[in-house]
Amino acid sequence: MNPTKVNRDRLDKLTDLPNIGPSIAGDLELLGIKSPRALIGCDPLEMYKTLCTTTGVRHDPCVLDVFISITRFMEGEDAKPWWDYTEERKAILSASRQ
Repeated sequence: MNPTKVNRDRLDKLTDLPNIGPSIAGDLELLGIKSPRALIGCDPLEMYKTLCTTTGVRHDPCVLDVFISITRFMEGEDAKPWWDYTEERKAILSASRQ
């Protein structure tokens, strides 16, 4: 969903989250995440690594941006476009390679 249209009081399904459409909702379900509340306390980098391992595919790193955006949103931050987290993702991936 477009971050500007998210209603924090109406988070019934994964596609109610900012930046989440049917495809990423399916990826989240592969990770065992069935509801927005299940994201609370999740580590976006671990989610991304698990998704890549589970599917046997190295997913676009922008998926990590999306995972950061939704975990932060569920921790109380404002809804933001996924690309607002690109620099942070680059730093996280760089640090994880060291």
